[in-house]
Amino acid sequence: MPIARLNGVELFHEVTGEGFPLVFSHEFAGASESWESQVRFFSRRYRVITYNARGYPPSGVPDSLDCYSQEHAVEDLFALLRHLGIAQAHVVGLSMGGNVALNFGLAYPDMARSVVIAATGSGTTDRERFRSQGEEVARRIEAEGMEVMAREYASGPTRVQLRRKDPRGWEEFEAQLARHSARGMAHTFRGVILRRPTIFALEDKLRTLEVPALIMTGDEDEPCIEPAVFMKRHIPASGLVFFPQSGHTINLEEPDLFNRTVLDFLTAVEAARWPRRDHVADAGTLLPR
Repeated sequence: MPIARLNGVELFHEVTGEGFPLVFSHEFAGASESWESQVRFFSRRYRVITYNARGYPPSGVPDSLDCYSQEHAVEDLFALLRHLGIAQAHVVGLSMGGNVALNFGLAYPDMARSVVIAATGSGTTDRERFRSQGEEVARRIEAEGMEVMAREYASGPTRVQLRRKDPRGWEEFEAQLARHSARGMAHTFRGVILRRPTIFALEDKLRTLEVPALIMTGDEDEPCIEPAVFMKRHIPASGLVFFPQSGHTINLEEPDLFNRTVLDFLTAVEAARWPRRDHVADAGTLLPR
């Protein structure tokens, strides 16, 4: 089992295929196995890297809450790429992993050939309600364990789309979620999810991001719709894709559409055909100036 001790924590990772590096960063309710459909597709032409974040066995699960933050997550990815001898990679992330991809691009633009920011921005709108509900989720995970919480969490309003489209895939998703570490999940929710800056708070930084960016979200993933549009408006070299009748886990719900959309983006970036937007349009302007 490939384990690297980085930043004081053991990180499980897998490398599949050959070619230019393409790394996938998973969501809060997922892990490296969430990307199986992407690994099988992209490893035909890329060197695909998947890994489990700290708190997700077989990666280490630190006891202290202070060991969990978005900054730790970004630095873990940086350390993993350095460990693997990778100077530059395409970085794809979903939800929590999408925040990692975005902030990795901001922190290490020379190492990010491109970033895919999928289903990202939960907690940006209705912030106080999100914090209150999030703390309750963390408390219940500690008190009741993941086996109890998994079905309820997997049945949330942005998760039922997967159950409707792919019942067997949803059962696999729930079963994987139930096996997660309760301590790791509770600490991740409190330390990473609830403490990270909102997408709105990153406005000035987004304007400086020169890395090609593809923003993707489901049109039924309500917490991520406004943040997705906001990122499109402020990241100069960005594109925005909405998946129809889709919730949060768009890579699981629509794996073929997800893969083809990302592949088209990567192909455009590698051909130097992904343009930079030189200005932000005035929403009140009807005619070109």
